[in-house]
Amino acid sequence: MSSPLFELRALHYAYAAQSTVLQNINFELRAGERVGLVGNNGSGKTTLLQIFVGLLTPQQGEIIAFGKPRIKEADFWEVRLKTGFLFQDPDDQLFCPTVAEDVAFGVFNQGKPRAEVLRIVEETLALLGLSAYAERVTHKLSFGEKRLVALATILAMQPEVLLLDEPTTGLDEQVCARITHILQQLPQAMLIVSHDKEFLQQLQVQPWRLRAGRLERV
Repeated sequence: MSSPLFELRALHYAYAAQSTVLQNINFELRAGERVGLVGNNGSGKTTLLQIFVGLLTPQQGEIIAFGKPRIKEADFWEVRLKTGFLFQDPDDQLFCPTVAEDVAFGVFNQGKPRAEVLRIVEETLALLGLSAYAERVTHKLSFGEKRLVALATILAMQPEVLLLDEPTTGLDEQVCARITHILQQLPQAMLIVSHDKEFLQQLQVQPWRLRAGRLERV
């Protein structure tokens, strides 16, 4: 069996002046796995995703990503290049004037030459059916269109892992079906936070539940 892409060991997290959100979290994510993370609002699902990529720092426990312990901020730079994080709100993810510029931003940060970046942007937009959107002004798009563009921004970076935070929330049936179909075709390991049971069933995920700070297989 291959080594985990991500491994959490005895992880503990609490917000300042609040009760514990996560306690004694042990979890592994391996290549090709699709895991669905469910739980009540406020149970810590988004918090856990942010910990994976170093946006939050646990008070206790270990994070091992891509075979290396990750402790300080610099340790997570490589992790973020290999991990696509889709935020709940696409407006938190999109900040460039046009769709093509947003999709290109992360790829340029990987140090790829301009010609290769332009090729990747073109291919990614085509994959998501967004070729006609390349020069559209991002902030003028509908919510569903923004969600698709946000997904394009992370897929363009060709990550090994996808962390998806409520990817179908607020979408109409057509866009939801489109995103479901796209994700079904992808080879990456996925950890998906969602309340959409039908969506998770269609992706054939392994369900895990966060409850009272504990993470357990369903």
